[in-house]
Amino acid sequence: MTSIISTAWAQEEEAPKLQVSGAVDAYYKYDFGKSPNAYTSFTDSHNSFQLGMANLILSQQVGKVGFVADLAVGPRADAANGYVSEDGSISSLSLIKQLYMTYSPTDYLTVTAGNFSTFVGYEVIDANGNFNYSTSYLFSNGPFYHTGVKLDFDLGNGVSAMAGIFNQTDTKFQTIDPKFYGLQLGYAPEDSGLALYLNYLYGNQSGDEDVDDIVSQIDLTGTYQATDAFMIGLNSSYKSNTIEGMEGNYGFFGTALYLNYAITESFGLGARGEHFEMYGGEDETGSALSENVMEFTLSANIKQGPLTIIPEFRFDKASVDMFSDADDNPTDAATSFLVAAYYSF
Repeated sequence: MTSIISTAWAQEEEAPKLQVSGAVDAYYKYDFGKSPNAYTSFTDSHNSFQLGMANLILSQQVGKVGFVADLAVGPRADAANGYVSEDGSISSLSLIKQLYMTYSPTDYLTVTAGNFSTFVGYEVIDANGNFNYSTSYLFSNGPFYHTGVKLDFDLGNGVSAMAGIFNQTDTKFQTIDPKFYGLQLGYAPEDSGLALYLNYLYGNQSGDEDVDDIVSQIDLTGTYQATDAFMIGLNSSYKSNTIEGMEGNYGFFGTALYLNYAITESFGLGARGEHFEMYGGEDETGSALSENVMEFTLSANIKQGPLTIIPEFRFDKASVDMFSDADDNPTDAATSFLVAAYYSF
């Protein structure tokens, strides 16, 4: 006969099942200038069928503790995860997109330790996490991920906060003292359709504790679900680098606006408009240098079960000749069309 004590022990020891999810993606892109736009992430190709990324996410939550192992391979993963050698060979670190553990000692606090995606910005590495397939300049200028510890606080009434300490941006290990520090304040009232997050990142990017290359970035992201079918998104960010012994500073600022409309359950349209400006340094007259680019992207999402197909048109216009035309001459504009697909499971 089974005792009450042994039965209770068995129930306590029975852990929830391991959760498995992920996605695969690929695309074809044609650049009308016949020279790929290499200034944004993951789609720097022309007239070529390209692999994106295959990622497998393993996760489990057992009471107050849990873990996530998000593993990824493919060109998109290589560009995002880093640690690919000059000859193209990969290491185990280049396969890790996220790898972290969580502990929630109370309902209002979660501690996360390991390697996790950044809290800064609107877009994400995973193709199935964005409406547009190509990425913004704001996203492409990072950061992509952090390695360290963060504390997430649920303060009630839709208010949240986060504080973290990390290795240098986009590194999985660090052997020097300078660290990065992150803060976030969120406001997402229940049933309001509104979510706003104010983010701040600060640290020494030089890699040398005796040399200052101070990074300071403030970032605002927001979404508003105006109706069941229509959503507005916003990302605005300002980043400043101040280098010891150098006059002035350099960095970027920009804003991207997202408009997504679900016409039916299986067909939607999304537009992104962005202004992005790099600043810093001086020309021969002593005037400050500044270069900017604007881009407009129109995408459709055509869904068939777990498969989503994304036809996409994109136009970029810059203040300088940063692109190339069909004759390989410098030009200030770039136009491209792509068809991408991802399968989520």
